[in-house]
Amino acid sequence: MTGVVKAALIQSAWTGDRHSMTETNVELARKAAAAGAQVTCFQELFYGPYFCQVQDPQYFSYAESVPGPTVETMQSLAAETQMVLVVPVFEEEQPGVYYNTAFVVDADGTYLGKYRKHHIPQVKGFWEKFYFRPGNLGYPVFDTAVGKIGVYICYDRHFPEGWRALGLGGARIVFNPSATSRGLSSHLWKLEQTAAAVANGYFVGALNRVGTEELGDDDFYGTSYFADPRGQIVGEAASGSESEVVVRDLDMALLEEVRQTWAFYRDRRPESYSDLVKP
Repeated sequence: MTGVVKAALIQSAWTGDRHSMTETNVELARKAAAAGAQVTCFQELFYGPYFCQVQDPQYFSYAESVPGPTVETMQSLAAETQMVLVVPVFEEEQPGVYYNTAFVVDADGTYLGKYRKHHIPQVKGFWEKFYFRPGNLGYPVFDTAVGKIGVYICYDRHFPEGWRALGLGGARIVFNPSATSRGLSSHLWKLEQTAAAVANGYFVGALNRVGTEELGDDDFYGTSYFADPRGQIVGEAASGSESEVVVRDLDMALLEEVRQTWAFYRDRRPESYSDLVKP
């Protein structure tokens, strides 16, 4: 797809229960559509709290099949708004097997597939290995009404290999839905996605939760943004403390211009990188 794609990111504060959280995010998506958005991404594990701040079996109750109930809800929303939707959820493949997943629905409501988060942290406040297995579906690129898009979830962003795989797969926009709290990561937040956009020659949608949730002491600092393939933030970043819908114009013509100026794909030397993938 050429021309301008109007893309949106939804950062929202935890409302206290799954039902109201889903309703709130659906209404924010409708707000994005009213602003002209053609593709919208929700935040990591969007319908719940970020429960990985603790290790507690009760939160397995948030898991569901994909496709499943939330896919059906989002298929209806996509068809209603004519938007492509990127939707991160807690997936149960079978009893005892769970993934941190994002699925993609096309603008006509067609379910296109899912990405499972590859890199799973297990450090204080991010006890994700308690809940999730590492992703096993590769790095899919989804051919949508707005062109080819990819997904890379939160902690994944610290690993450059997946960013490159998505670029090699033809992605023009890559969304990185996250649940990122303050600390060292707030500095990295301004660096990693912009650097990935430059290194791989595509747009990146960096999306973070916002607010303080009852399971942890640290707040999620929002500041969601789009980075262009020159590494510049498109417009401004979102609020650091409030729920917000970020809608930005992404000029797809810039991709070809940048890739012709900085010929990173031409000058790659994959034959010299074999040691990088040895265990």
